[in-house]
Amino acid sequence: MKLLRYGQIGSEKPGVLGNDGEIRDLSGLITDIDASVLSDQALQKLRDADLSKLPVVSGNPRIGACVGNIGKMICIGLNYSDHAAETGATPPPEPIIFMKVNSAICGPNDDVRIPKTSEKTDWEVELGFVIGKKAKYVSETEAMDHVAGYCIVNDVSERSFQAERSGQWTKGKSCDTFGPTGPWMVTRDEISDPQNLKMTLDVNGKRYQDGSTNTMIFGVKFLVHYLSQFFTLHPGDVVSTGTPPGVGLGVKPNPVFLKPGDEMHLSIEGLGEQRQKCIAD
Repeated sequence: MKLLRYGQIGSEKPGVLGNDGEIRDLSGLITDIDASVLSDQALQKLRDADLSKLPVVSGNPRIGACVGNIGKMICIGLNYSDHAAETGATPPPEPIIFMKVNSAICGPNDDVRIPKTSEKTDWEVELGFVIGKKAKYVSETEAMDHVAGYCIVNDVSERSFQAERSGQWTKGKSCDTFGPTGPWMVTRDEISDPQNLKMTLDVNGKRYQDGSTNTMIFGVKFLVHYLSQFFTLHPGDVVSTGTPPGVGLGVKPNPVFLKPGDEMHLSIEGLGEQRQKCIAD
């Protein structure tokens, strides 16, 4: 299933993308795409329903973040061997973990706001996975049982805030609208191998990122296990797993950064597409 949320900010309704490409309203069955419907049992109830009889959503509604009331968004840094190489960094021996504050999360096609004092706002197409079952001290063998599904995340990053202003990365990763998420959460059963998905990102029609999740240093299974050794993962948490090469910071000899008027187009195989326009904050 491809589960989504549609409608104006703060008033999103749950929906599902049908095989015919139509959005169907799930409001008669559930109140939201959130922790309450992400377990295997709850998702199976939705599969068992006759979704073809649900009302079709007319028009072209705004699509919100694919999960509502996200508990926490955990991000993994330098998690692609080829991305680490382009930045001149040594691949980390263990996952680099940082947080993106929830107020950064927005819809997949919402405008991205360039902060007033930004000098180096950058892009990062990433595979996200959504926790469906509480995970604490989970083994790698059991890890995938805790994943509800997958989505696209654009880990928008202000590099000067992140690396040149001292302290941790969070402030460079968490500006308003720096976390477009969706357009939908594709349930785990529909993605046979999350470690073999093509992913791209274009800016103003030019391809910058053209990679695959097969160059991830730490895969989804390991990340569920690893993160759960330090803190509990709860249903509705989202983990954004890092980006392949091609970020603006890595462009040689002169890095390229986002400015108002720029347009981004992201895609991950099987997970859909995102499109954002950059505007001044």
